[in-house]
Amino acid sequence: MDALFVTPDSSAKAYQDLAKTFAATEPPTWSLLLAESCRAQGFGVGILDTDAERLSLEAAVKRVQDAKPRVVVMVLYGQNPNSGTTSMIGGIELAGALKAAGISALICFVGSHTSALPKQVLAYPCVDIVLLNEGVYALQNLLRSNLGDDLRSIKGIGYKIPNGAAPDLILNAPESIVPQSRMDIDLPGYAWDLLPYQERPLDLYRAHFWHAGFDHNKRTPFAAIYTSLGCQFACNFCMINIVNRVDNDDATNASHSRGMRFWSPEWVARQMRKLASLGVKTLRISDEMFFLNRKYYLPILDDCIQSEYGFNMWTYSRIDTVRADALEKFKKAGVNWLALGVEAGNQTVRQEVSKGSFWDVNIRDICETIRGADINIISNYIFGFPEDSRQTMEETLDLALELNTEMANMYPCQALPGSPLYHTALKNGWELPDSFEAFAFLSYESKPMRTKYLSAAEVLKFRDEAWLTYFRNPAYLSLVERRFGATERRNVEQMSAIRLKRKLLGD
Repeated sequence: MDALFVTPDSSAKAYQDLAKTFAATEPPTWSLLLAESCRAQGFGVGILDTDAERLSLEAAVKRVQDAKPRVVVMVLYGQNPNSGTTSMIGGIELAGALKAAGISALICFVGSHTSALPKQVLAYPCVDIVLLNEGVYALQNLLRSNLGDDLRSIKGIGYKIPNGAAPDLILNAPESIVPQSRMDIDLPGYAWDLLPYQERPLDLYRAHFWHAGFDHNKRTPFAAIYTSLGCQFACNFCMINIVNRVDNDDATNASHSRGMRFWSPEWVARQMRKLASLGVKTLRISDEMFFLNRKYYLPILDDCIQSEYGFNMWTYSRIDTVRADALEKFKKAGVNWLALGVEAGNQTVRQEVSKGSFWDVNIRDICETIRGADINIISNYIFGFPEDSRQTMEETLDLALELNTEMANMYPCQALPGSPLYHTALKNGWELPDSFEAFAFLSYESKPMRTKYLSAAEVLKFRDEAWLTYFRNPAYLSLVERRFGATERRNVEQMSAIRLKRKLLGD
């Protein structure tokens, strides 16, 4: 085997008790894409998803030993913006265990955190090589090499040169990302056949609790796909586009490499046909901005309607890109949920972090329009932006309660590595988390950024109390019961009974 693509398990520390039942288990999208791209070039590949299989550290080491790969690729991405950083929890732990077991394979890290802080990741003794962006071309050239003295000629990688107790950390010249013209060719699909399962394909993966209408029995089999990569916007708190970087400047952040690349609608149709043949009904379209470019999303929706896949899908949309005239087609195609980035209730706070967006958009009207199409809404809120005070966070909570959407995510603001906000924090000397766990929104160690007016502890306390207020709100529970049923309401009540423990709050 040339490359074994590994998804380490960080769920227990990142999600606490929510990981047991309520958190989603998503297919390792980038492991699937990278594995298929390498396989198309003739390389032998495999996938080890320790998260889905819930493998112990010892069992994961044994599986790697048995596979005997030339290169172990720790693929540290995820669908939440902070997932690349929180995945480092399990990535470093497993890489250290592999080194301790004497495994000779080179250990390579790729992902958003690695792209944001390549030298810091490479400095870990258990990391041999880093890939500097999405890594498609760099990885293929690495596998073509002798993994030795020719490393210096491979663009897009970082490696070490022994130099006593502290090796020299070398970042080669950047490699390009896959251009629009070669998306279908160089990222030809997903290696679904390499995923583990118990009785049928994809049955180890479970959809988000709400995506399945709060019904645990409808969460598997589950899949997630991209139809595009990247985002054309540059919100201060987001690091999504950092995997597009094509320079090694330490000051680079995600806003410097924004942009979108699309697979063809025909490519997407092939992926959807494959998933439908595998029995998938619950499907996430993971694009940052699916509801943006009609040239691409309309043919995809038309294919879903004509092919009658029967998917229950959800996807993202910005508030200001929702088109009322397209919603009927979204619903008919099977898009039953739209995720909206509301972010903050205060216009000044929202404008500061979103580059002036939403100024002329009435969020309330947009939500009513979506509901008029019988599409559910999951709204996303963030507490603790730099300009947030207790009053402005109260405004965000008040807006959330007023909108009363079918689901809501509430995050404490983190200056995530790779985001413009992270570099602002460094420049201003703001305190940043000192561990991967502390970057996790729901972890025990979680330590959000302080604001100009509030401490990190005050932000976290407000976020946790706001979450409970929302999910225990009688109006919200009544909505869940009307839309989904009495059993589903009880399931939500069970979820809201789980209390997160927080070190910062004295737990």
